[in-house]
Amino acid sequence: MKKLLNVLRPSWLPVSLIIVLTFLQSLSTLYLPRLMADIVDFGVIKSNIHYIFVMGGIMLSITVLGVGFSVASGYLASKVSAEFGRIVRSSVFRHVQSLMPHEFDQIGTSSLIVRSTNDVMQVQQFMNMLLRMMITAPLMALGGIMMAISTNAQLSSALLVILPLLALTAYTILKRGTILFQWMQDRVDVLNGVIRDTLTGIRIIRAFGRDQHEEARFEKANQSLTDVSIKINTLMALLFPMVMLIINLSTIAILWYGSQEVGSHTLAIGKLMAFIQYITQIMFSTMMVSAVFFMIPRAQASARRINEIFHITPQVRDKENALSTAKNSTSHSLLIFDDVSFHYPGARSPVLTHISFSVLRGKVTAITGGTGSGKTTLLNLMLRFFDVTSGRILLDNINIRDLAQSAVRSQIAYVPQRAVVFSGTIAENIRFGNPSAGATEIQNAARIAQAASFIRELPGQWDFRVNQDGTNLSGGQKQRLAVARALVKPTEFYLFDDSFSALDYQTGQGMRAALKDALKEAAIVFVSQRVHTVMDADYIMVLDEGRLAGAGSHEELMETCEVYQEIVRTQLGKEVSA
Repeated sequence: MKKLLNVLRPSWLPVSLIIVLTFLQSLSTLYLPRLMADIVDFGVIKSNIHYIFVMGGIMLSITVLGVGFSVASGYLASKVSAEFGRIVRSSVFRHVQSLMPHEFDQIGTSSLIVRSTNDVMQVQQFMNMLLRMMITAPLMALGGIMMAISTNAQLSSALLVILPLLALTAYTILKRGTILFQWMQDRVDVLNGVIRDTLTGIRIIRAFGRDQHEEARFEKANQSLTDVSIKINTLMALLFPMVMLIINLSTIAILWYGSQEVGSHTLAIGKLMAFIQYITQIMFSTMMVSAVFFMIPRAQASARRINEIFHITPQVRDKENALSTAKNSTSHSLLIFDDVSFHYPGARSPVLTHISFSVLRGKVTAITGGTGSGKTTLLNLMLRFFDVTSGRILLDNINIRDLAQSAVRSQIAYVPQRAVVFSGTIAENIRFGNPSAGATEIQNAARIAQAASFIRELPGQWDFRVNQDGTNLSGGQKQRLAVARALVKPTEFYLFDDSFSALDYQTGQGMRAALKDALKEAAIVFVSQRVHTVMDADYIMVLDEGRLAGAGSHEELMETCEVYQEIVRTQLGKEVSA
């Protein structure tokens, strides 16, 4: 919580103004019972109507001023807390953006969403309460105690019993509440994860008839959250009745003792009334503090969960003097892997071992191999989603560790293994690769990606709106859009990670031919398990359990590489391999 409170430092001026306004409001509220006592003792009892009207006018003026101070401080508190929430959400979003996809797994995507929205909102609401009540309540309580003592010191001794009793009651209940609120937030994460799994996998669930299983999962998570919520609400429901009981018993005791003082003419009626009001103000100030404490457990739990995001340190970070751009060299080699090995964090064995090769300008390089051989990992290293364990990767003869991550990725157009599209129009999805692209560039990229034909058949064509995650498009249509998005980016290095898996043979062949023709001067890297996709490449790399099993053209590999021969034989049959 302390780390998040540091966000308020730039807002010291409005916070200071809130304190001043709250102080003035408290003074006006504390002064009213004294004026009321004077009206009773010197106006009502002595039948002095003029005095009653004069003092009543003063009370009304002070009340209006107090309302003005209260409204102004409330407005500033709301504004400061809203700005606090905006800054924290922005900080969380920027930090999450700096993480690599595998680092999301430390918390989980569903939990990250809850923490970035619900948890930030909880802390923001607490901040609003803190600025309004945690300043008002202590001032009112301290001022009320001072005014009560000045009114009647003997009666004020009752506070020595009342205040510790109130504090002990609140502490006992809220200590247990802190633990329960943490449990509740964890169960919100679980429930959100179940809902997300169900919504994203609804087709698979229905296809396998697992509806009842998912309903049972949801009911279990929902019931668990309900049980904790009931415990919290039951616990917190005890707080306010207990406080009210103490206040009412205290008022009865003060009235009983004060009536004896009034009967013996040692205490004026007006002062007894003022004293009771001061005691009530002290009690309600305690209630206000209790209301804030009611939110503290949940705010603490939320703040702890938010800070856990910031505690995840990105494994790939730029050097302080990282180059923001890479100067284009005249070398024919665009990218060089020099004896590269790589371990995933926490893995026992390497995924890639002593890999060396070059990606050449104007050539098509294909990477193939069995499942788990390290093909996608190679592309992740090119994009600097990970840093190599040993060896080095050169981009235009510069070690990519000396380049800023943005500089590396600005030179690469990438199509991932799973086609990702965004909610918005077809044109917006393609333009995502190049925000300044015009209509002609977008249409040309779609034509090369074999997407123009299906786009023209859509209602609205280029203005057709794609649903979130592309649920209103087929897998092949999404892949072609992803390819078009990469092609519209002006660069000379294109990575395709098994990007034609959802396409039929004819469409895939047409796209590869169009790519080779349109990107004659660029370096193209294909990753695929399909022989039909890689066999026409200028240079084919065959990976086997993280090692380079062979490299060369299709014809060369058919003579020298047993792993490649087995892949061809499995997919195309003995006749073709022979």
